[in-house]
Amino acid sequence: MANTKLSPEDQARVDEFIKTGYNDVERKPFRPLMLLFYLFLIVSSMGGIAVLIGKIHGVI
Repeated sequence: MANTKLSPEDQARVDEFIKTGYNDVERKPFRPLMLLFYLFLIVSSMGGIAVLIGKIHGVI
């Protein structure tokens, strides 16, 4: 059975890498109302296009 624990030197390197914050990214705050607005815009425009296509082909 192999020992899977890191040596103290390797663990120190891992800890140092984690502290650097290499993948740390500043993000904008989540705005659910803006998401809802965009969703409304997309769905209503697709509905408008569907009605327009229906009128052109004489379905409506």
